[in-house]
Amino acid sequence: MDAASSVHAGLLAMDTHIDIPWPTGPDFFSPGPRHVDLPKLREGGVGAAFLAAYVPQGKRDEAGHASAWERASGMLGVIGGLGRDGAVVCRNSREIRAARAAGHVAIVPAVENGYAVGEQPGRLAELRAMGATYLTITHNGHNALADSAIPRTDLGDGSAEHGGLSALGQEAVAILNRVGMLADIAHTSKATMLQTAALSNSPVVSTHSCVRALCDHVRNLDDEQLDALRDCGDVVQITAVPSFLKAGGTAETVTLADYCDHVDYAVKRIGIEHVGISSDFDGGGGFVGWRHIGDSPNVTEALLARGYDRAAIALLWGGNFLRCMEQAEALAA
Repeated sequence: MDAASSVHAGLLAMDTHIDIPWPTGPDFFSPGPRHVDLPKLREGGVGAAFLAAYVPQGKRDEAGHASAWERASGMLGVIGGLGRDGAVVCRNSREIRAARAAGHVAIVPAVENGYAVGEQPGRLAELRAMGATYLTITHNGHNALADSAIPRTDLGDGSAEHGGLSALGQEAVAILNRVGMLADIAHTSKATMLQTAALSNSPVVSTHSCVRALCDHVRNLDDEQLDALRDCGDVVQITAVPSFLKAGGTAETVTLADYCDHVDYAVKRIGIEHVGISSDFDGGGGFVGWRHIGDSPNVTEALLARGYDRAAIALLWGGNFLRCMEQAEALAA
C-alpha cells in the first residue's frame, strides 16, 4: 500500500458524482454517517468532489416544474455555501486546479435531472450562473427534454416519448454548449445518449455508469454507446453502484475486482483517454473495499495491481474529466 499511497497522494483525484442529503442532513464538515464529508475527502486524498443537486422526477405540470426549480436552486445554494475550513467552491476547471495547488478540497456543483428547468431550457444559463458545471439530462423518468433509460410508469411514461431528445432537449444541448456546461448522459435512454453525443459541440460525459457487456443493466452503456463516446472525444466515469457492476450485486458481494473489470473493459474498448472513476456515494454507490470516499486509495492500489501506471491512473482519477471541462469552457460563447 506504500506505493499506492505515494501514487495516490500525487494525484488530483476527482469524484464526479456524489449525492447530498436534502433538505437537511449530517454536518458536511464533521465525521459522520455520510459516505462523503470533508474529513473523509481528506482521508481519501480526493481533491475535488462534484456534488449533485438531485431533482427526482415528478409530474410535468406547472406546480411540478416550479417545485423542481425551487429544489435545484436551493440545493445549489447549499452546495455554494460549503466553501470554508479548507473546502473551496469551484465553478470551472481553472478554479479546481487552483484549489488543488493551494492544498484545498474543491467542491464542484452540478445538477442531476433536466426536470429542474421544466420546459424552459433557457434557465440552464441561470444554473450555470449558480455554479453548475454539468447537467444530467434525465433521471429515472422521461422529462420535457428527453427520454430516460428507466421510464416511470407511475407517472404515465411509456417506453419512449420523444424518440430521444425532444425539440426542447436539442435546444438545451445547444445552450449547455454555449454556457460551458457539460451534458451528462447518465440515466438517459440509448437514443437520447447517441443523439446528444452527435449534436453536442462540446464533450459529452456519463458521470456515473458502467459497462453493459459485463452487467446487463439498462443504466449501463453498451459497446455502441461506448464507441460513440470515444469517437466524439467524450468520457464515461465508471461508477461504484453494486447493481451496475454485477447482476444482483450488493454492497456486500461486489468487490474492487468487479469494479476494475469494468474499468479494464472500457479502457480496452475505447482507450484510456475516455474512461474515468466516480462513486455515486450517498446515492447508492459503495462496495467491499470502497465503502466511502476515505477508502479511495484502495482503488488506486487495485489499479496499480492491474498494471496501470501513474500517468494512466491520473487520467482515470480525473484527468480525462478535467480535459472535458476545459474543452467545454473554451468552446463556450
